[in-house]
Amino acid sequence: MKPRLPAVRLPVFKGRLHDARTATSIGRWLGVAIAVCFGTGLISHYLQHQPGWLLDVLPSRPIWGYRLSQGLHVASGIAAIPLLLAKLWTVYPKLFGWPPVRSVRHALERLSVAVLVAGAVFELFTGLLNTVQWYLWPFSFVPVHFAVAWLLAGALMLHVAVKYPEISRHWRSTSPGTRALPAADGPDRRSLLTGVAVAAGAVTLTTVGQAFTPLKFFDVLAPRHPDYGAEGLPVNRSAVAAGTTQVDGAAYRLTVTGPRPYILTLAELSALTQHESVLPIACVEGWSKTAHWTGVRMTDLLRRAGAPPNARVRVVSLERYGAYRVMEMGRDYAHDPLTLLALKLNGQTLTADHGYPARIIAPNRPGVLQTKWVTRLEVM
Repeated sequence: MKPRLPAVRLPVFKGRLHDARTATSIGRWLGVAIAVCFGTGLISHYLQHQPGWLLDVLPSRPIWGYRLSQGLHVASGIAAIPLLLAKLWTVYPKLFGWPPVRSVRHALERLSVAVLVAGAVFELFTGLLNTVQWYLWPFSFVPVHFAVAWLLAGALMLHVAVKYPEISRHWRSTSPGTRALPAADGPDRRSLLTGVAVAAGAVTLTTVGQAFTPLKFFDVLAPRHPDYGAEGLPVNRSAVAAGTTQVDGAAYRLTVTGPRPYILTLAELSALTQHESVLPIACVEGWSKTAHWTGVRMTDLLRRAGAPPNARVRVVSLERYGAYRVMEMGRDYAHDPLTLLALKLNGQTLTADHGYPARIIAPNRPGVLQTKWVTRLEVM
């Protein structure tokens, strides 16, 4: 007679879980995820779109700063999606309450909820589509995403302020409001919260490897794998997209302007003292990886042009079109000894997709500002 295995019983959510305790518990996790996403998003925005007054303030160290902040930004945003869906499931019966407005306080609560839900859904799902560079909308992603982030932050603070009395009554399992709920709902609530935590953990584990490379073997849902690409490094903007597939190394010239301007051929640039930097490249879409770069120090090129110690530099690319064809680099980046005009990646000559014949690599800097196909440096 064959032994019979015990039946596996899945959790059955039969309790009344559309309650304030469940909403508060999930809301705490969601609030932390959104706060981390918002804070790191600000860092990303001002590193990527540097206003003039900030150019010489932003630091080039730690070298992994942008990699960490942007990795957290994307990871917290992805983790927030199952948390948001669970939160909406918990509170959705209240969204259809009648009458729709009962008092001024209730009107503020409803308004904050409407803006909060719309803003959260917009930010998280457009942000997710941005990681795969799939733009289904006619507007520019960056300014709209940035503006709605502030709207979401304001709505969240208003919502917390309005709901604070109810939140405080259900903050802990021993809080008065929680004790007043049916005790029979406790096991189901714990099962639901466990399931939500597992879902958030699962999407994080299967995507965070694109930035946190020790977990790259679990990177099955992320749009980028850190090892996939020419010379072992992913590429976002290809040479085809930039119109730089036919750069002739023999005809290439690097122009450096300043008090003592000069022009270098690729052979002359390669004959200069070469230095190595081990630096990560991190993109706004969330992937990052450390690589070995070889090239000429930016400080050497600027010194040869007679640049003062506090000089900025404007970098111009050969690409024919693109929002980041011209980039300005503040003095901290320009004079950091790790900042290179790189000619090689992981010991090999740059491919066209990686910026042949020369590209910028600097510490603590978004990938879109690591300009490829560099043809001109202007001392400012």
